[in-house]
Amino acid sequence: MAMRAQRIGKANPAEDEAVYRAILRALLEGKLKAGTKLAETPLAAIFGVSRERIRKVLHRLGAERRLEMIPNRGARVPRPTLDDIRRVYEAHRVLEAGVLSQLVLRVDDLLLARLDAHLAEERAAAQRGDRATSVRLSGAFHVHLVDSIGNPELSRMLADLLSRSSVMVSVYEPAAQSICAVDEHGAIVAALRDRDLLRAIAVSREHFLHVEGRLRLDEDAAPDGADLAAIFAPIKPRRRGRSGLS
Repeated sequence: MAMRAQRIGKANPAEDEAVYRAILRALLEGKLKAGTKLAETPLAAIFGVSRERIRKVLHRLGAERRLEMIPNRGARVPRPTLDDIRRVYEAHRVLEAGVLSQLVLRVDDLLLARLDAHLAEERAAAQRGDRATSVRLSGAFHVHLVDSIGNPELSRMLADLLSRSSVMVSVYEPAAQSICAVDEHGAIVAALRDRDLLRAIAVSREHFLHVEGRLRLDEDAAPDGADLAAIFAPIKPRRRGRSGLS
């Protein structure tokens, strides 16, 4: 028992967070193909941490529905079907239509300024080709909208949908399409600025339909042969001595 405790080592939340962010970034950048198996042993060797630590991070990503946790087989990148995609994006459309119907009644200059600033960040990330940041900011735009309602239940529902749809976008959407989402978000803000509910809902609906339509299912991938070391080498956190990650 003592030897096992020594091998696992003390809890290190900063190290756990750094490994979590490295794996999440690889997901959002589209470096991990749909269906890729994320085995504990090679990941532990790549990051220089215990398998128990890797298992903890993978289960966290599984709880967020960013990874699939398969009993007796471990973790893998989700491989959503067309039906999965349709259901998730239908839910996005319905939820945001309700949010906009409430938001248009309370939109003010402060909210519009916050949305404009966010759009500038989105556009900058897309133009510099920062795939992971583009995907994250694209989801955050819709979070800004729903959080402005002040209903934590709606925010929780959106967070669950975004955890799934962000992975769908990362593994199935061509990176060059990211700038389109920025323009579509801008059209939603323009409709809100005009207090035009019907146009805001119509633009939002078309936006989600466009994103869904841009997803290209890759049935020819060979995820079991993925070179995890090569995938994580450019983005894995650097160790600082034996104390943790820098």
